[in-house]
Amino acid sequence: MAEPKDMIVPMLLELRDEMRRSFANAEQRSEQRFAEVERRLERIEKRQDAQKDAFAGESVLARYAAKGVDERLDSLERDVAVLRAER
Repeated sequence: MAEPKDMIVPMLLELRDEMRRSFANAEQRSEQRFAEVERRLERIEKRQDAQKDAFAGESVLARYAAKGVDERLDSLERDVAVLRAER
């Protein structure tokens, strides 16, 4: 049977190799997970940007429609004023 002192160094070397492999695997998994999270965040940001653009477009369209209504109301008020003046 080998002496305990002769078994310690090989066991420590084996343990160190296992730890290196484990850390390397954990690091690789962490990098993959991080990349996945980054892709998800990019998709979310793109959706938010699209929604902002849509809301801005709707806002511009609403202002354009309101301006048209205001112009028609102004025209009607002028017509009514003319008709009242003619009485």
